[in-house]
Amino acid sequence: MFHFQYPAPGALELRYDDRLLLRHTPEAPALFLGMGREDISMFRGNFTIRDRLDERLALRFLGADGECLRFSHPALDGEYRLSFTEANGLLRLDGSCGDVRVNRLWLRMHAEPGEHVTGGGEQFSALDLRGRNYPIWTREQGVGRNKLSEITRLADALDGSGGDYYTTFFPQPTFVSSRLYFAHLENYEYAELDFREADYHELMLWTPQMRLVLSCGASYAELLDRLGALLGRQLALPDWAMKGIWLGVQGGTARALEMAERCRKGGVDVSAVWIQDWEGKRVTSFGKRLQWDWRWNRELYPGLDQVIAGDAGTAWMGYINPYLVEGGVLFREAAEKSYFVKRADGSDYLFDFGEYDCGVVDLSMPAAFEWYKNVIKKNLIGLGFKGWMADFGEYLPADAVCAGGSGLKLHNAWPMLWAKCNREAVEEAGKLGECVFFMRAGAAGSQRYATLIWGGDQNVDWSEDDGLPSVVTAALTLGMSGYGLHTCDAGGYTTLFHLHRDEELLLRWLEFACFTPVIRTHEGNRPDSNVQLYDSERIIAAAARLSRLHDALLPYLAFCVSENTERSLPVMRPLFLADPDAPEAWDQKLYSYLLGPDVLVAPVVEAGADTRALWLPSGEWIQLWSGERYTGGRVTVPAPLGQPPVFYRAASPFAPLFAELNAIQQNRQN
Repeated sequence: MFHFQYPAPGALELRYDDRLLLRHTPEAPALFLGMGREDISMFRGNFTIRDRLDERLALRFLGADGECLRFSHPALDGEYRLSFTEANGLLRLDGSCGDVRVNRLWLRMHAEPGEHVTGGGEQFSALDLRGRNYPIWTREQGVGRNKLSEITRLADALDGSGGDYYTTFFPQPTFVSSRLYFAHLENYEYAELDFREADYHELMLWTPQMRLVLSCGASYAELLDRLGALLGRQLALPDWAMKGIWLGVQGGTARALEMAERCRKGGVDVSAVWIQDWEGKRVTSFGKRLQWDWRWNRELYPGLDQVIAGDAGTAWMGYINPYLVEGGVLFREAAEKSYFVKRADGSDYLFDFGEYDCGVVDLSMPAAFEWYKNVIKKNLIGLGFKGWMADFGEYLPADAVCAGGSGLKLHNAWPMLWAKCNREAVEEAGKLGECVFFMRAGAAGSQRYATLIWGGDQNVDWSEDDGLPSVVTAALTLGMSGYGLHTCDAGGYTTLFHLHRDEELLLRWLEFACFTPVIRTHEGNRPDSNVQLYDSERIIAAAARLSRLHDALLPYLAFCVSENTERSLPVMRPLFLADPDAPEAWDQKLYSYLLGPDVLVAPVVEAGADTRALWLPSGEWIQLWSGERYTGGRVTVPAPLGQPPVFYRAASPFAPLFAELNAIQQNRQN
């Protein structure tokens, strides 16, 4: 049970069993209100956010009236009231303020030495968020994401797109503490999760109308179950989505068929062909882009409808986003119906997506929402696509005027509305459980709508903040934020400056993707600069082996996905779910994770490496490739190409399956 205590006049404590979550005293207040003025600018999805604080007031605790806590300050017009209700293991704190001048709030939650926190949505640079501040504002991930790196410096110099440790497509005001509680803000306003202080975690919010949900549990599994019940649970993926490889290819009907056939002749199980340029393409200085007018381009893809209809064994997949290019057929229709987000003067809000301007469909307007949903139903599902990339969702400007409110108010909720639009299209078409749309942007609530999240636009490199290692961290933090189905562009995407994808990076990334729910490739923004899966017989042979291994894992992957669907236990899990008290379990630099309850994966994340140092939780583990047994602790094992370190629990009910995989691999090597 949660309970409040009042140890002294003006003092307040919130406890759950032996956990102190909140302490407010006259000397060390936990609640502040303030007045500020924001300045937010955007360039191609990259935001500069400045906040000028006019006043910050430390509140005094007056006492409790039933289920309401009362606070005040002499400079306030009236009281600040914090009501609390408890049900189903959740404590809700709802704040209200009668002073209309107030538009900022800070709440300090008790922290302890050695405490770890994770979550924050999808975070790429840190598993443990302690020591850093995390703005909650959906935006472009950024290129490089490390202000000390040359790639980030160049991207910043070019167009301010370098990003930082906190920039992400899917931020969420949620954190999970190693003291076994979670805190989640139900607000969509701009917020910050500040973990820089030793004795408190500070939540900042651009509204006094705070809606905070807290829960404690006996285990991480119990916490994740409650968080999933709160935010929504993901559907199970269909079997086709977890089999083989989704081959990303562009260039027209003939080329797509040729590349798929080339891979299949080499033994690759190509379960899906993903053609993001089905609607046409355009070339910019960034690279090959798409024609954002979501209609089948019959010149580039002649006979596509017949190809899809005649290929029942392949899931053909497309692409869409919530923006329409100026001059396109759908753009003209949306403009005539006044379905675009507006400027303050009532004109359509068009902005630059990289050498072309687009309008933003107003997803908060019921008529526009229905119209765009029907575009998906008719133009994608109607063509026969079994899935698509539902890209973007982060570009709503703060000064936009929408049917449902201001851009500032709706910005963080926009990806959730975009997910809802896609989900309803699938449901109304009768394809729920068959179609899979995958998204990069997200918000609290995307959990109940989006069928799959992918990690966005990683660099084609080995960098910790924006390359292969960062995807491991991203999957784990998102899983601890209530979204447990994660995939990525195998080989990375962003190819700028001196970056290019070589064979080793592609093969190591494919090895990693083999031990995730879905293997999917992307040619990248500059395909000619990148090694592709279909480029050589050697790469095709390696991909074939991994695709067959992924197929053989299907019974176990399906079990892992069912645990996520039923209990919100993510498919890819941090090591501390297996060994909560071990300090090594929080060591991000290990770049290891649990695939479900019984498999540990330590992907090779350094160029040229042929061994791998890692840590095993307590218990008996068997290495997949060698069959050698280990009893936990730090080990260094061989890691040649094709054999990333993978271990399974000796006591797993799936041990016979894993042993069979081991025998299959041994036979193929011989």
